[in-house]
Amino acid sequence: MKQTMAMVAIAGVMAASSALAETTAKGDPAKAQQIATTVCIACHNADGNSTAPANPKLAGQHPEYINKQLSNFKSGERKSAIMSGMVATLSPEDMKNLGAYFGEKKVAAGSAKDKSLVELGQKIYKGGNQSSGVPACASCHGPSGAGIPVQFPALHSQHAEYTLAQLKLFRSGERANDAAKMMRVIASKMTDQEMAAVSEYISGLN
Repeated sequence: MKQTMAMVAIAGVMAASSALAETTAKGDPAKAQQIATTVCIACHNADGNSTAPANPKLAGQHPEYINKQLSNFKSGERKSAIMSGMVATLSPEDMKNLGAYFGEKKVAAGSAKDKSLVELGQKIYKGGNQSSGVPACASCHGPSGAGIPVQFPALHSQHAEYTLAQLKLFRSGERANDAAKMMRVIASKMTDQEMAAVSEYISGLN
């Protein structure tokens, strides 16, 4: 039953995201270069490969996902004192262009730092936790963490610290810009150890 409900939720998100993709024009990466190299560079580096564990890598992320997150920061749907200031002057076109710009960059390969957590992280990522109703991360984000364009973001090589922080924000409800509350529901069923383990495993997916 839990697995069926999860699949229904996933199907709903995919349908909604597909509809969004059909109405979202692609951005122009060339037009975003000046913004990326003067504004985004401070936290994410010019190529989107942040070296600060607290700041996400944007390189190789699906353009539509980046555009959505920037739009959510601007509207206040996703909370961040820093990012709300960064996007304040961005136009809808700027955000689409930034999505295209970072989307065409190559993400720098990551590696897990805490090897003791990787085995548990791999188990949950690939198979979930049936006893608590946590679905496999791979069912939405793919075996290699590349995600599914438009519907689900790429996770591979992301900083473990950042991924862990986002899981905790979803669990507390402080981050609530996930479609159909999917990540909030999943995170609410995860323990601190499971979150840390999955985050470590994801950081080493290349």
